[in-house]
Amino acid sequence: MRAFDGRAEDIDADRELTQAMFEFTRETGEPAVRAWTPHRQVAFGRRDARADGYESAKRVAEERGFPVVERSVGGRAVAYTGSTVAFARAEPTDGQEIQQRYARTTADLQVAFRRLGVRARPGEPPESFCPGSHSLQADGKLAGLAQRVTSEGALVAGIVLTRDADAVADVLVPVYGALDVPFDPASVGSIERAGGESEPATVANEVERALVEGYRNSNADNRQG
Repeated sequence: MRAFDGRAEDIDADRELTQAMFEFTRETGEPAVRAWTPHRQVAFGRRDARADGYESAKRVAEERGFPVVERSVGGRAVAYTGSTVAFARAEPTDGQEIQQRYARTTADLQVAFRRLGVRARPGEPPESFCPGSHSLQADGKLAGLAQRVTSEGALVAGIVLTRDADAVADVLVPVYGALDVPFDPASVGSIERAGGESEPATVANEVERALVEGYRNSNADNRQG
């Protein structure tokens, strides 16, 4: 499995690196993985961009020192403080097994969290940021997952909140207010808040390790089966 390590020099280059990783897998058939700490930003989803309050939401994020980007994968707005860990695993695929990939990645993240001292479970509190069916929680929402699938590959990606739960909540309260989306700031969790090892570099290393091991073990089981 190919690892694409590190954060690029700016937000645009960082996004291009993840896209290059996905293209690598689509072209070669070799899986790839990445776990890193993106630059400070608020990333809005496609539904946000269609909302009446989108321009106001962008403005309040920028006023609080968060550059604004739009992403093609995932749901509602997500805030990255600089300590937030993002992860992505690109896999060759025939376009099927979407739910199986979600289940495998969720299990892999649980392994990483246990190594960091946190027992996380699937699901999320009510009125969480970027609400969705594929999340993990422990004293609040810790992680959310999304998936992009083409005929040549699948990219399972998401975020892990290591620290800064209050900072994430503070910027998302006015952002979600402008978008008219329910949001409870108390729903935001973090590895630190759950009592685990929250150093971002350590979290990124453990997430990458678990994603690599989980993919290899899954493929070994499939060969034996």
